[in-house]
Amino acid sequence: MKVIIPLAGKGTRLRPHTHIVPKPMLKVAGRPVMGYVMDDVLRLGNVEQVVYITGHLKGAVESHAREAYPVPSVFIEQAVQDGTAGAVALAKPHVDQPVLIIFVDTIFDADLSIVKDSDADGIIWTKEVEDYQRFGVVVTDANGHMTKIVEKPKEPISKRANIGLYYIRNWKLLYEGIDHVLKTAPHKGEWYLTDAFQYMIDHGAKIQVVDVAGWYDAGQLETLLDTNRVMLEKGRAQRPAVLGEGATIVDPVYIEDGCTIEHATVGPNVSLGAGSTVRHATVRDTVAGAKVTITHSALHDSFLGDHVVVEQVKGRLSIGDHSEVRGDA
Repeated sequence: MKVIIPLAGKGTRLRPHTHIVPKPMLKVAGRPVMGYVMDDVLRLGNVEQVVYITGHLKGAVESHAREAYPVPSVFIEQAVQDGTAGAVALAKPHVDQPVLIIFVDTIFDADLSIVKDSDADGIIWTKEVEDYQRFGVVVTDANGHMTKIVEKPKEPISKRANIGLYYIRNWKLLYEGIDHVLKTAPHKGEWYLTDAFQYMIDHGAKIQVVDVAGWYDAGQLETLLDTNRVMLEKGRAQRPAVLGEGATIVDPVYIEDGCTIEHATVGPNVSLGAGSTVRHATVRDTVAGAKVTITHSALHDSFLGDHVVVEQVKGRLSIGDHSEVRGDA
């Protein structure tokens, strides 16, 4: 099986952090978002090659992927951001067998091993949501096969949100569908992979719909912080080996060894990178990178890059690497 991972986007909803860090490499509970997804991919054991579709900060993505995920890989730049169909189209020269397509700005609880025994033309994973108006939702027939995807429906035609995880066994029909889509007029400059799935269905394909147990978005600040909380609750928590004088930890937290915490309360739902210091401060519901210094402050619902200095600040912050914020709190 081949795996296609499109990650060319600029991550505009997570700026300023994504100015210098690719969105899939932002960390929750101490590790890059894409790491959780790649764990599931590597556990399959039958992946012949991963095709990464890169763009924004492509060098950082390639370096990280080659070092962190030991599987044969190829990297293709999507020079023009022309949509998900355009991204997957670039992988065509490398696809000669069934393919798993994963968008790695979310984390999911899904059993990918079902692809080994599936005889469907494809599988699309979904998650039932109440705020269905925000998503593309998948409509199914009586046999649980997809009939169509409806973008942001006003009526509850379905509550099964498309989460960006697909297995396509009939890869030839997929690329026939993509070729068809790319010959049509784009929608706001983009072509959508879901339109290629619709082409497959219209030409007789059976695409099975499977619900995931969990789906955790990391595409914007509020949801990324919530995903950090969930990952801590699901086993990624880590307390420091040594606590300084006057330090209080409120679980769950992920605090790397070597951090300094003195006369401070850290947690709940805090991730703190290596070499960071918190003194005379309280920090909760926050992700902070490596070598961050927080003093005489009270932070909540914040996202801090690496090498950040925060002094005498109360409230929430979202600041990128090598930034300093000093107040008079």
